[in-house]
Formats: sequence, C-alpha cells, structure tokens
Amino acid sequence: MAKIFVIANQKGGVGKTTTTVNLAAALARHGQRTLLVDLDPQGNATMGSGIDKRTLKRSIYQVLIGMTSLADATLWSEAGRYGVVPANRELAGAELDLVDFEHRETRLKNALADVDARYDFVLIDCPPSLSLLTLNGFCAAHGVIIPMQCEYYALEGLSDLVNTIKKIHANFNTRLQIIGLLRVMFDPRMTLSQQVSAQLEQHFGDKVFRTIIPRNVRLAEAPSYGLPGVVFDPQAKGARAYLDFGVELIERMRSLDDSRRAESAPADAAPTP
Repeated sequence: MAKIFVIANQKGGVGKTTTTVNLAAALARHGQRTLLVDLDPQGNATMGSGIDKRTLKRSIYQVLIGMTSLADATLWSEAGRYGVVPANRELAGAELDLVDFEHRETRLKNALADVDARYDFVLIDCPPSLSLLTLNGFCAAHGVIIPMQCEYYALEGLSDLVNTIKKIHANFNTRLQIIGLLRVMFDPRMTLSQQVSAQLEQHFGDKVFRTIIPRNVRLAEAPSYGLPGVVFDPQAKGARAYLDFGVELIERMRSLDDSRRAESAPADAAPTP
C-alpha cells in the first residue's frame, strides 16, 4: 500500500514544488517506487520533472473529470526515475467542472486507488490556495508534509494551515495527519532563521524533520534544465540535503508502521488458555 503525502502550505513561494520534485527523485534514488501528482495548474512540477506541459495529451485534469484513468495519464520522468501525473493550464478549469460532480472532493482519492499497489510513495504537489484541487489532495492523502521558511510570516501562516488540516481531518479525511515540518531555504547566518527554527522545535517537537534544506542556487537553477536538483547537481548542498531527507522520511514511516503494529498486537493476539 502506497504512502500518499500532500506537500502543502497556504503561503506561496515556500518551496513546495522544489520539495515535491526533489523528494520524488530522492526517494527513487533510494529504491522507492514513486509517483508525483501535479495538482497545480502552473505545471511547475511537471516541467521540473523534464516533461513538457505544452504537449500533453492527457493530464490530471482528464483524470479528475473522468475522461481517462490515472494509469493512462501517467508519464515517466527519465531524469528523476519516477512516474508523473502531469498538469497544465487546463487544470484551472477543473474547479468549475467538478462542481456538478457528486463526491467531487474525493475524485483524486478514487483515481489513486486503482494504482495504489504499484507505488511505495505518492507525492501530491498542491497550489498555495485552499481550493477544490487542494481539498482533493488532502482527501486523498495519508499525511501532510509542510515545507516552510524560517521567517515570521511563514510561522504565522503555519497556524492557519494546521487549523485547515484539523477541519479536513474532522469533516473529510480522518486518516489525515501531519507527517512533519521541513525547514527549507534555510540561511544559518540569519538570527531570525535560527530563532524561528528553535520555536518550531519547541512547539512541534519530533514533528519537525531533522533534515534542513539550505538556501542553494543549484536547486533554483535545476528547473530551467528540466531536472530535479538531486539529478542536476548531486553534490550541491541542497541536493545532498534532499537525499538525506528521503532517507529520513523512509525511516520515519517505518517507525510509524512499527509503532502501529505494536499498538495493535495485544488486541489481535489470540487469548492464552
């Protein structure tokens, strides 16, 4: 069964797409069968994976409105070595088209159910706004990975995002949980970055990933070549950090699975005579 994560933050420009693309490539490099679902009409994750959004015959738009299956819309990123369900501007019209559908918030969840056994991880890149597209991502996911910069406005927006996740958990998807907070574009020379980082660790404890993604020019350059940063320059600090993050995420999910099995073991055990 695939672990399905939405990469989300209601604030724009915090590295959601960079994180989604590089984490997908990192997980693939660590031997994980990975699928990236681009739910942003800008299609940046699609382009960053080496797929031209302007020439698409099928995309996530056709999947959501029932014109094609998710498997048929999936393309292969030769650069990243992972599957991609691509997006382009056509997706912007999905909000209006989905209004007339029953259970419109679970269209992506139902589509992913058909390919669940094919992947170890599914990563969903969402637009920054809380839209019907984002809601589809949240309803399909087991957990949320929150990339955030260590600055004041990002910290303020985090509380809004946490409240949103709580509402979705209560009303739409009871399995949804925060997997962790990932500090991105981190500059250790800035006192504010260090202060906000410390506050995150104080308030969220082990929900904050150990890995910190530094501000890195090579990561910013990679999309213009249609490559994930971990492929474009594997030795860059940012690329190495995302590779480390892939390892940490795999380990965290194994630990969570072990904990769940341990908790359920007494109830499932047969009574002794």
